[in-house]
Amino acid sequence: MSKNSPTVDRSGEEVESPVINEFCELIIGDSREVITKLDDNLFDCIVTSPPYWGLRDYGVGGQIGAELDVEEYISDLVSLFREAKRTLKNDGTLWINIGDSYTSGGRTWRDKDDKNKGRAMSYRPPTPEGLKPKDLIGLPWKLAFALQSDGWYLRSDIIWNKPNCQPESVRDRPTRSHEYIFLFSKSKKYYYDWESIKEPSVDKKQGTKNRRTVWNINTEPYPGSHFAVYPKEMARLCILAGSRPGGQVLDPFFGSGTTGVVCSSLGRKCIGIELNNEYATLARSRVLSGR
Repeated sequence: MSKNSPTVDRSGEEVESPVINEFCELIIGDSREVITKLDDNLFDCIVTSPPYWGLRDYGVGGQIGAELDVEEYISDLVSLFREAKRTLKNDGTLWINIGDSYTSGGRTWRDKDDKNKGRAMSYRPPTPEGLKPKDLIGLPWKLAFALQSDGWYLRSDIIWNKPNCQPESVRDRPTRSHEYIFLFSKSKKYYYDWESIKEPSVDKKQGTKNRRTVWNINTEPYPGSHFAVYPKEMARLCILAGSRPGGQVLDPFFGSGTTGVVCSSLGRKCIGIELNNEYATLARSRVLSGR
């Protein structure tokens, strides 16, 4: 599936075979390096959720998302997806799930939360230049416009509405209950199977209709150490619309392996890339169990 699938991690130690099952391959390493080893025109689509800037500490030096400057974070992702574009077929698509964040207001660390221990952070990035404490950064659109400027076709912004979102201890703004999913294409004309993701029509006589840009999908807790699991239903919609039966999908931020679980259930082949060995072990277990 790749030019030379690595069997060593960043420290040079041997790791397990990248093949998880007949559909899924997991490569441990920095996606910025691993993608350079993948073949051209290989994937139908890329479905992924990069680490959100300044919100999580994955404990790996040089990790994407831990940049102190938000513009450096955007630049790192633009460079990564520029290389990833080469691995896409000419009619391929890129689906990115990404959330927004607020400036830290001068705080330099964050304590753990009893309800979400993954919130603990040893660092907090400073307020970006031009913004103020408590400002909403607008990060998803910063990334979308940067990728558009880099040559991607920005085809749709999709709102992931979370009916069961976590409450926030704020009283001076609404609780945030949504994230963005952006659909990009490599070329002007691209593969998009709209019929596979049609949604029920309000008028039962009409049956189904073209899916709208607001997706109501509950978050899915997972009893593992990974704390940023995106729901299987979101991945399913992106994969169905963006890949042919038997096609191939890339996820350069594999995390807990949701993309691999869904690809395996849909009969798509998948390559996942994960930097953190602990999460890679979790992802391998999830894909094998189908959960």
